[in-house]
Amino acid sequence: MRDRPGDHWDRKVANGLAFLRRRLSGDYEVDEFGFDSELTDAVFHPLLRLLYRDWFRTEVSGIEHVPVDGPALVVGNHSGTVALDALILSAALHDKHPAHRYLRLLGADLVFRMPVVSELARKTGGTVACNPDAERLLGGGDLVGVFPEGFKGIGKLYADRYKLQRFGRGGFVSAALRTGTPIVPVAIVGGEEIYPMLADIKPLARLLKLPYFPVTPTFPWLGPLGMVPLPSKWLIEFCPPIPTAHLTDSADDPLVVFNLADQVRETIQQTLHTLLERRPDPFGP
Repeated sequence: MRDRPGDHWDRKVANGLAFLRRRLSGDYEVDEFGFDSELTDAVFHPLLRLLYRDWFRTEVSGIEHVPVDGPALVVGNHSGTVALDALILSAALHDKHPAHRYLRLLGADLVFRMPVVSELARKTGGTVACNPDAERLLGGGDLVGVFPEGFKGIGKLYADRYKLQRFGRGGFVSAALRTGTPIVPVAIVGGEEIYPMLADIKPLARLLKLPYFPVTPTFPWLGPLGMVPLPSKWLIEFCPPIPTAHLTDSADDPLVVFNLADQVRETIQQTLHTLLERRPDPFGP
């Protein structure tokens, strides 16, 4: 029988009430890291979907390079003053991947010292960017996302857009090597334009104990409205995976770690150049 008018909305209301009942009664599960897949699917991903699909008009390519199952370390460039790129990447990957896989993001210590933000990060699958946590997730067969540039990437000036910063000490490579996990580089174009950083007020950043205090065309001049991201056009491309299973005995070899980290960095940088040529207008259709 065909649904009668209103049946669709009746089901949505019933599902919504059932969701609220489970949340209020505590009848839901989280994993050992605090990841709440039900809350992520019902609340966070729908909100992020509005951003990546409608506001940023995101195009995703190369999703076939992300394994259908088993572990992989997804390594991306970081940008945008506010780290929306990590959230957009996780939601877009989940929606576009045939197996709808979750990306377990590794975040800086600062994220997990902030009230509310820390809880939200845990609920959506994030954990501290350290090798033990990364190796436990990879050992469990998860997709793990890391942005080795850290605050140097998201806190750079607009004049340095799409120029990758140093990849730290290559800790992400060591985690991949110890678990024999393939590394999937991913290039993200679009994040640099959402909050173009024109200046960094360092004394104010030190006073507030922040890694930087940005000045953008809209912030702090417009107050809270300055936090609305500009509607730049986003392109996300997953590159072919780099195998590491044959290098598991070299996890503590600095030369192997450095060379592999440099290979990942160069792959992302070259892919960024290609994507920028495909997107000549940052705010085009």
